[in-house]
Amino acid sequence: MVSSSHEALHRIFQQEPGLFARVARNLGVAFPPPVSASELSTDLTETRPLERRVDTLLRMDTEDGSFVLAVESQSNPSPHKPASWAYYLSHVYAKYGVPPVLLVVCPDRKTAAWAAQQFDIGPRQWPSLTLRPLVLGPDDLPVIDSPAEAARDFPLTILSAALHRCEPEADAILNALAKALKGLSADDESTAGTFIELMEQGLGTTQAADLWRHLMAVDLSFFQSQTAQQLRAEGRAEGEAKGQAKGQAKAVLVLLGHRGVEVGEEDRERIIGCGDPDVLDRWLKRALTATSTAEVFGGESV
Repeated sequence: MVSSSHEALHRIFQQEPGLFARVARNLGVAFPPPVSASELSTDLTETRPLERRVDTLLRMDTEDGSFVLAVESQSNPSPHKPASWAYYLSHVYAKYGVPPVLLVVCPDRKTAAWAAQQFDIGPRQWPSLTLRPLVLGPDDLPVIDSPAEAARDFPLTILSAALHRCEPEADAILNALAKALKGLSADDESTAGTFIELMEQGLGTTQAADLWRHLMAVDLSFFQSQTAQQLRAEGRAEGEAKGQAKGQAKAVLVLLGHRGVEVGEEDRERIIGCGDPDVLDRWLKRALTATSTAEVFGGESV
């Protein structure tokens, strides 16, 4: 099951595509900031029954040309991932005809060191493919502990906190972020709510998450929009399978409604009537980026 902290490490690039150019400088690679960016479908499923999904996929158009950015959130080393990543990039290039770039975001140094390898695919005498991911780990982003600096770049601060979430510096970053958010006007409530949700997801179940919830309860209660509160309440449904499914179904509908996705009566009944928490959890994750209920269901039969 994909964790909420996993989601935040790639969703932040959906929220702020220009963040890629800024963090790439920390990796020693200069990408121009995008003139425009548009989300592409993350479904790389083939016609045969094999589903492959990249975490986030964005077409980035810059003054120097275009490229497709694939962002993967990776929590642990996995011997099977390089083959999947090579598939993603090859498929994207074949499908869109635009050069792809892979960014792997890792919340710990061990995983970052593993992902930063050059992966040769093929026999040792002549590897046919060489995979070279850009890897972003805790050592690649600064500790942002100044409210003024945090206010200048909220997405970068959120990513910094997520990558340093298990380190002593996390407290200073979160305090700086909370103070910077207090400086936003009431007109920025929707934006602040998005940042708050992403930060909560990015911290997972760490001690830093407890501090963040405390900061939100004490200092930023006026930014807790009705939608954000409802999503939290539904996400913490009772432990019983029936109660959990009911809460998840409501969370899917609330999220789709908040994002402006039209839900027909038949689809609404299908979501509410689903009693499988695993299926609903899958639909909820897809609802984060889906533009239609068909994408939420992902071709699953009724």
